[in-house]
Order: sequence, then structure tokens, then C-alpha cells
Amino acid sequence: MGCLNIPQNENVLAGVKDDAGVYKLREDLAIVETVDMIAAIVDEPYSFGMIAAANGISDIYAMGGKPVTAMNIVGFPSESMEISVLGKILHGALDKLNEAGVTLMGGHSVRNDEVKFGLSVTGTIHPNHIITKGGAQVGDKLIVTKPIGTGILTTALKAEMLPSQVTERLIVQMARLNDKACQAMLEIGVHACTDVTGFALIGHAGEIAENSGTSIEINSKLVPVIPEAMQFAHMGLIPEGMYANWEYRNAIVQADGIDEDTMSVLYDPQTSGGLLMCVAPEKCSALLERLHNLGVSEAVEIGRVVETAACSQIIVL
Repeated sequence: MGCLNIPQNENVLAGVKDDAGVYKLREDLAIVETVDMIAAIVDEPYSFGMIAAANGISDIYAMGGKPVTAMNIVGFPSESMEISVLGKILHGALDKLNEAGVTLMGGHSVRNDEVKFGLSVTGTIHPNHIITKGGAQVGDKLIVTKPIGTGILTTALKAEMLPSQVTERLIVQMARLNDKACQAMLEIGVHACTDVTGFALIGHAGEIAENSGTSIEINSKLVPVIPEAMQFAHMGLIPEGMYANWEYRNAIVQADGIDEDTMSVLYDPQTSGGLLMCVAPEKCSALLERLHNLGVSEAVEIGRVVETAACSQIIVL
């Protein structure tokens, strides 16, 4: 974004460095906006629609907002694929929007060589209750709410190597909304949050560290990983995005003694991942308890925020 001269506006409360943009309408009300679009990562179109919708809404939850309306964004090869496929994608997305209490307002489609689908989502938020990537404080505990490894497993799925029962579990996880995780963090209070998506756990932790002027320690033994992901990582079944994440973030990562398979999973690009929260240590137990009570059963503490020296770092233990 360095080459763009973006005009300043006093009503813009969050922008390009955060998961979503926030614009203040009045002292007690702001809108929060985001847009996302992904390629078809699973074969079944209805499931893909659900996953893409959950993924698109997630940035609103990461900011602590309430999603309200959405617009579909579609790229579709109409000359080579039955239009019924698109209907199933839209059906899956609509069911997920209804689950989230979000009203579909319309959308836009273009011809494209491959199927792509996403959402532009608008929500509401109180101007004083925005949760950004930049509020982490030294001593905060790091909590993640979903296991990682979805990028590796969808790569295995494309290679027709993923057992059907694992595919079913994978779809359920990626289609799960982050609404309950958002509810818990709003009730208990956190200092910073982001969702774990394409830049992987390490990449998104790096964003929090850099925006907050801190460093982050991640205990790799505590990070929840979909069991089969480590198996496929060891086989070398790695998505291209993992290598891009590794190259992009390697300069700020200290990972002495950590094996390559573990690092591959930590750099694995996620789709519709969980929320990554920084919470004061005295609130950590209460937040985990509330998450678990709300059904976010896989939420777990994985590290802490520490002081930084010359520049922000991610320290993998």
C-alpha cells in the first residue's frame, strides 16, 4: 500500500492494517466492512459455499463487530460448468448467512476460468469497543480457537489422498462460524485479536506483534493441529502458500530446534481459521472457560506476548 496516497479521514477508526475497515457514523455507532474471495477448496459446491461464507464473515468477528448484511461475489466458468453448481454454492452460503443472522442484499458475478466465491460483509460496532491487531500488551496470553492444518489437508484432498471421514471433519471445522468466539472475547475482554487465515498462524501472530510493538512466543507443543495434517506434512504434501508464508516471515522467526514438519504446519495457510486473541493473564482462565461453555471446545492457550528488542519477533519454542 506504500505507493497509494490514501486520503485521511477522521471518521476512519481502523483501516488497511486491520482485518476490516471501521467508519464512525456517530459517537455510539460505526460500520465495519470487509471483503474476501476464495477458490473452490472442496469438491462439493454446497459445502464450498458454506466455507466461503464463514471465511468472509470472520473478519467482522475478529474486530468484535456484529455482521449485518452481505453481498455475494462470484467468479464462474459458465461456459464449461452447469449453472446448477453455482446454485448449490449460493445455497450453502445463504444457509451460513442465515445462521449468522446476516441479510443477503445481492451480489455481482463475472465469467472466470475457475470457480471463485466470496462475500462483501458489513457489520456494526461501537466506536469504543473495536478490537484491533495493535493492542497486545507484554504479558498477555495467546489463545487460538480452532486447530490449524486446513491448507495441508485441502492439498491432500485435491490429490485425492484424504479419507472421506477426515474430509467431513475438515468441512465441519472450516464451515464453523467464529460468532461464539467473538461473543466470549467481548464478554471477558481482550487486548488484541485477528483471525487465522492465509498468512498462517505465524504470519498473523507476526501482524499482532508488529502492530503492537511487541514480540510473541508460541509453544509449538500447545498449538492445536488437525492430527492428519502432520502426517501429510511429513509426506511433503504442502500447499504453495506455505512456502510463500515461510519466505515472507522467516526473517522475524526464531525457531531453534523445531523440526521442519512442525514449522510447515505453523506456516500453513488456513481457510476460515479460528480467532487468535491476546488476553491479560488474569483473564485467561475465564476466557477459556467461557469459550468452552459456548461450545468452542478446541480453544487453547498457545503462548504469550513478550517485550521486543530492535524489532518484533515470533519465537517458536
